[in-house]
Amino acid sequence: MTPSQIDLVQESFRKVAPIADTAAELFYGRLFEIAPQVKPLFRGDMKQQGKKLMGTLAVVVGGLRDLPSILPAAQSLARRHVDYGVKAEHYPPVRAALLWTLEQGLGADFTPEVEAAWSDAYGLLSSVMIEAAQIQPAVS
Repeated sequence: MTPSQIDLVQESFRKVAPIADTAAELFYGRLFEIAPQVKPLFRGDMKQQGKKLMGTLAVVVGGLRDLPSILPAAQSLARRHVDYGVKAEHYPPVRAALLWTLEQGLGADFTPEVEAAWSDAYGLLSSVMIEAAQIQPAVS
């Protein structure tokens, strides 16, 4: 990602952060609409899940200038997601739901440049997570 793409992601996230609860509801509503097969993977309180989602996004977005600081946590999260039943094919609908949610939350500020920056950020992170999920932990 370029420094200007990182700026776009961080600036746009700051605009969405004040409506974090609404954004999370929009995200999961859209995700379950476009990928109903993932709904059974979510068994807990969706409000809490939404808070976790927005908290994770805040950490990732905040760490984009220092990827080595956030990638280990993303890899660990991906390995835990495997235990919940998450598969590589679930990542594209998550991307679509995320971009749609940002579009709803940002309105006219969701420019093609902002969309491309988020798409690149998600592509980078999801590729790292998918790779990490495919690596089996060493058996001791």
